[in-house]
Amino acid sequence: MSDQPWWKSAVVYQIYPRSFADTNGDGVGELAGIRAHLDHLVWLGVDALWLSPIFPSPMRDFGYDVADYCDIDPTFGTLADLDALVEDAHARGLRVLLDWVPAHTSSDHPWFVASRSSRDNPRRDWYVWRDPGPGGAVPNNWTTPWSEGGPTWTFDERTGQYWLHSFLSEQPDLNWENPEVVEAMHDTLRFWLDRGIDGFRADVIHNIGKDPALADVPAHQAKVPHCALNHDPRTIGHLRGIRAVVDAYPGDRMIVGEVFLTETKQVPAYYDSGRGLHLSFNFPPMFLPWEAAAWRGAIEEAAALFDPEDAWPTWVLSNHDWPRHRTRLGSEARARAAAVLLLTLRGTPFLYMGEELGLEDAAVPPERVVDPGGRDGCRAPIPWTRDSGHGWPPRAWLPLPPDAAARNVQAQRDAPSSTLHLYRRLLAARRNCDALASGSLHLLDGLPDGVLGYRRSAGDERLVLIHFQSGEVAVPGWPGSVVEVASDGRGEGETFDGTLGSDRAVILKPATS
Repeated sequence: MSDQPWWKSAVVYQIYPRSFADTNGDGVGELAGIRAHLDHLVWLGVDALWLSPIFPSPMRDFGYDVADYCDIDPTFGTLADLDALVEDAHARGLRVLLDWVPAHTSSDHPWFVASRSSRDNPRRDWYVWRDPGPGGAVPNNWTTPWSEGGPTWTFDERTGQYWLHSFLSEQPDLNWENPEVVEAMHDTLRFWLDRGIDGFRADVIHNIGKDPALADVPAHQAKVPHCALNHDPRTIGHLRGIRAVVDAYPGDRMIVGEVFLTETKQVPAYYDSGRGLHLSFNFPPMFLPWEAAAWRGAIEEAAALFDPEDAWPTWVLSNHDWPRHRTRLGSEARARAAAVLLLTLRGTPFLYMGEELGLEDAAVPPERVVDPGGRDGCRAPIPWTRDSGHGWPPRAWLPLPPDAAARNVQAQRDAPSSTLHLYRRLLAARRNCDALASGSLHLLDGLPDGVLGYRRSAGDERLVLIHFQSGEVAVPGWPGSVVEVASDGRGEGETFDGTLGSDRAVILKPATS
């Protein structure tokens, strides 16, 4: 593993800062809260932290509408607070990634304020402006994910043109065909790299390149958000420039891209054979049914599409945009078995804060809804303590998740059978075994219906078996193999008895290992 960049064998932990930990009692998490819990993350065993946006923002899209790329929003603290967090994280062997939003800014960003001021402003072409169509119509038929698929265009009365926004109207798209925009965005990367940031998660990175013709999409795709269709070759050229900026810094700095396209087969192009993204999220597993055949298909597809030499795969079960996998899968047993699956596949796994507690989405009453995309439930605060507030004031910015009295860090650390301890054991097994961290993966044939199995190899070997159905099934393992980790904790350290119960997963090691 030492010959590989750190991000190939790492486990990355996503933090949604508003909901991680509050130290000043205002009900909103901040950088100081993250810093105060770094030792917990070291105890858990992750390798890197990815912080969802912390830049100054009017928070219409909770930080994904950036008003200044080179500062910290007062909600979260100051530049000095971030510097202290990075220093403390590095001292503990943790890397720090920031969420970078390159495809659009806030309409409050000074660049857009200038661009909107007049047609002849020097920054007019920093964004995408077009004249109205016949009768004042929008320039094309592109739609957004918001407002029931409304148009991606908003009319500016003062200058008589429409501006393009792939998301909210207050998130105007940057024009990456303007070299000044490219250099300005490169400079934002350098600003953070100079401060010791180890890399970036790049929001909807595939959306930075656009065909200047801005042609209509086919009628049958008109209701599909354009950001999910926009696979333009210009983006690849822009990624090479971004990669050159990141690679100019020592220490294996990296960039992982959010490439959320309707066709997964398009995603490997953004790696560009080692000249584009270092990593790209592999999203289809987030939407799979809990079925062995579906997961086998996803693993086979990833193996076919993502050449590990040029396009190292990633795996993710939950994030800040979609319901938590514990909620989606419907049972704790399934969620625990899914954790075994996630952390034993070939590629870089990304954990979303709170999944190690087995959290479900919070129930958010209508009067507490704040997110324009309906994603509040998966963004609920992390319960830390047993007390009534669980580490938060009486009214946090969002309601806490269900069963916080049991699903909090303090209670689960004291319970060896907890989901938290399962994740800790899985991370330790992965860290201590080259086969699990970066070895080859070979799917097993001939297993009973409802069972998925694969062998991981890299000098040492491990066998992973996951039962996706109810009832008990006999599954052949290696003769005399030992259960290293079990999703339910049973039989660990003992010889595998050759059976799997309902929604149960195990990691087996050879008897001589």
